[in-house]
Amino acid sequence: MAQVKIKVDVSKVRSAIQSGIPLVLTTYTFPREVEEYVRDIVKVFLTELNQTQMIDSLLYCVTELANNAKKANTKRVYFEEKGLDLTKPDDYAKGMENFKTETMENLPHYLELQKNKGLYIKIILQAKNNKIKLELRNKSELSVYEYKRIHDKITRAQQYNSVEEGMAALLDDTEGAGLGLVMMILMLRNIGLAEDNFQVLSENGETITRLILPFSRESKETITVISLNFVNLIKGLPEFPENINAVNRLINDPDSQMSDIARKISNDVSLTGELLKMVNSAAFALSTPCSSVADAVKFAGIRGIRNLLFSIGSMKSLMLENDEARKKMWDHSYRVAFYSNSLARSHFSKAEDKEFVEDAYVCGLLHDMGKIIFLSAHPDTMNKMQEVCRERGVSTDLFERLIAGVNHGEIGALIAEKWNFPDTMVHVIRCHHEPELAPESKWKISALVNFSDLLAHYGEGTVDFSQFDTEVLRLFNITTPEQLEQLNDKLSQAFRNSSRS
Repeated sequence: MAQVKIKVDVSKVRSAIQSGIPLVLTTYTFPREVEEYVRDIVKVFLTELNQTQMIDSLLYCVTELANNAKKANTKRVYFEEKGLDLTKPDDYAKGMENFKTETMENLPHYLELQKNKGLYIKIILQAKNNKIKLELRNKSELSVYEYKRIHDKITRAQQYNSVEEGMAALLDDTEGAGLGLVMMILMLRNIGLAEDNFQVLSENGETITRLILPFSRESKETITVISLNFVNLIKGLPEFPENINAVNRLINDPDSQMSDIARKISNDVSLTGELLKMVNSAAFALSTPCSSVADAVKFAGIRGIRNLLFSIGSMKSLMLENDEARKKMWDHSYRVAFYSNSLARSHFSKAEDKEFVEDAYVCGLLHDMGKIIFLSAHPDTMNKMQEVCRERGVSTDLFERLIAGVNHGEIGALIAEKWNFPDTMVHVIRCHHEPELAPESKWKISALVNFSDLLAHYGEGTVDFSQFDTEVLRLFNITTPEQLEQLNDKLSQAFRNSSRS
């Protein structure tokens, strides 16, 4: 029977890159057609990121690690069927005597067993902060013996200068995975892998092998140059509205009174209307409507008013045209803002979380500002950027993928700094796809917006449970797909109700 080739959806790969969302493929048996499909995804993924120099090495890694994961899962069902305990050295040695021969002779049987037991293999690819993360997860925790064996070979591999040297030292008839691991590390060393870029760990019933591979130095320099050029060349993007700047200056003046701030806002009809509208929205959950600016200022407080002003100012500056792409992006931003605010209020009620809760809505609203700015760029700016790209030998398509995708957080943060946004907003905009890179004091709110962003995508069916960061999930006490589904249903319904009100 001819092998059916699975076609890669290039648009889905591109969307994942632009959204900072990991690509996840789950399999139980890793048959040949799935292996070829994964290899094709890796090729498309690296080509989209202009990292084709990694293709051969990463393809080897994916194949080697996936086969090792499949073998580890097979080992579990084989040992169980033989009545052996692989955590015991004597049983382990006895089981491995015939493991390779017997499983190869009856492979379909053992693959079916591991599938029935839910022993999956997950392959995860993600572009983050000019780095590529590759993870292999399999539903089998390492035994102490296996863990020591793997880490011994990783440590020893650092001593070898070539694959040939590793082969001579580590050729092993019982488990060829050791040789493959050495070859992989030696190959990766040639594309910039350092010792701390490679991890093997066991947690929550899984074995996780993680590779963090840096973009080529030339690529990183190119991304930095074109990002800075883009920010410097932006035309048609207004400065932050002066009427809002004037209120902010008053807020920052230690001698000003709340009544002065309220009076300044009241003198601007448009600003008054926007402020009352936002204060009375479902996000602020007032028991009775607020009808005066003075009351709004007292209720929201200085920090709340500042956040509202930044929200209003950003929307005024960036909603210049009502095109479909920008409208879709703002709709997503409103949803993320609502989710961020709701989650902050329901999960963080301690006194020390007060500022965190107050900042949640505006940070969620403006998290994708970099993408919106890219769509808002004046045609003259884009023409000049094409000249910059030609000078550096970068295709326009690649430029758009890098700016709107990989680097949109940095672009948004640079503009936020230009507009004198508070540090919290700048950090969230920059790190909402990678909260682990935020300063420790900003991690929680960056994780909140990251979770809200992914949850909005989850509701659209473009993200599944496995694509959420486990540490971020723990922040919201989510441990199962069912819990995530329940939370999504609850927030989605609340958002729909708020939109109708």
